[in-house]
Amino acid sequence: MSVLSGKKILLGVTAGIAAYKTASLVRLFIKLDAEVKVVMTPASKDFITPLTLSTLSKNPVHSTFYDKEEENEMWNNHVDLGLWADYMLIAPATANTMSKMANGTCDNLLLATYLSSKCPVYFAPAMDLDMYIHPSTKESLEKLHSFGNTIIPATSGELASGLVGEGRMAEPQDIVSFIENDILSKLPLKGKKVLITAGPTYEAIDPVRFIGNHSSGKMGFAIAKAAANLGAQVYLISGPSNQQINHSFVQRINVISAEEMYNAAHTYFNSVDIAILSAAVADYKPKNVVHQKIKKTDAALQIELTPTKDILASLGEIKKNQFLVGFALETNNELENAKNKLKRKNLDAIVLNSLQDKGAGFATDTNKITIIDKNLNETEFELKSKVAVAKDIMREIVERMNK
Repeated sequence: MSVLSGKKILLGVTAGIAAYKTASLVRLFIKLDAEVKVVMTPASKDFITPLTLSTLSKNPVHSTFYDKEEENEMWNNHVDLGLWADYMLIAPATANTMSKMANGTCDNLLLATYLSSKCPVYFAPAMDLDMYIHPSTKESLEKLHSFGNTIIPATSGELASGLVGEGRMAEPQDIVSFIENDILSKLPLKGKKVLITAGPTYEAIDPVRFIGNHSSGKMGFAIAKAAANLGAQVYLISGPSNQQINHSFVQRINVISAEEMYNAAHTYFNSVDIAILSAAVADYKPKNVVHQKIKKTDAALQIELTPTKDILASLGEIKKNQFLVGFALETNNELENAKNKLKRKNLDAIVLNSLQDKGAGFATDTNKITIIDKNLNETEFELKSKVAVAKDIMREIVERMNK
């Protein structure tokens, strides 16, 4: 999965012959599961139609501050457009538009949106050779770079004038790859490896029955995706779960029992930088597993249980430089029990869930947590979706690792 998946991309199109390539550019972003909106300069519509880009992006295309053809003349709010985007790309970026961007000229909707944007801005210059090497163009490029905008360098090739040289807009696939690589290079967990356990474990009684719990794995899977989106290579060790994850940075390892999860965790632990054990591992398992189905009778059935291996504690005993995070699901004396677990198992942080909080716990789409670090600093969060909670957890881990 691309780092652009789920991202909101605002594409600004200006009046250069390379504007015809923006159709392919929009298609590539959509294929990567990004959401795309397009803002055009009025003159750019001479090179590609708004209908084409609207059809491909599945969103209305805007080029003026209000749509004159509309009966109500609806205002196109440049501030809303600028704040909507996760990333803004101006392609092609003509010499005229770059000069206006560099000097704060605001005479069309695209420029007003650019000046209102709070997100990273990329721009892909496109113009003839002599225009590209002109001192005024170089000055615009230097100014835009100083503003924090990122240039996607023009390439050399045959130009619309018939000349051959620098000034040709990068090809759509190269533009997308440039943006992806640039985002990845700036992610805080790039080059890091993260181990995550998720879901329940099933401890066999006989070939049909097992001891388990109500964990769905939603929290662990959300954490895995959040870590991967920060650039980490993730090893997700999952007990039986219906949850799915599709991310090129996530390797899923399926297990069933606590013993299997223990072995998998120890296989990967020495090679990771962070380990987050969110799985709801069974504390006990049948001492003797019957190899044929136990027949139901009127007599009471007694099953002798024995403790499972404590995965979290075993990793705490052997950890070196890993940042180790555990979970505590409590029903009473929550903070006291969580802090005891934090110290007892040699953790760097623990995530406390309380079953007393409505909307927290197993099989829900929300969670309410408190994060306690090894210095017993407490950070409490309000009830949020598990996706948002996962982002909070990863953000707290990154901040503590950088201290």
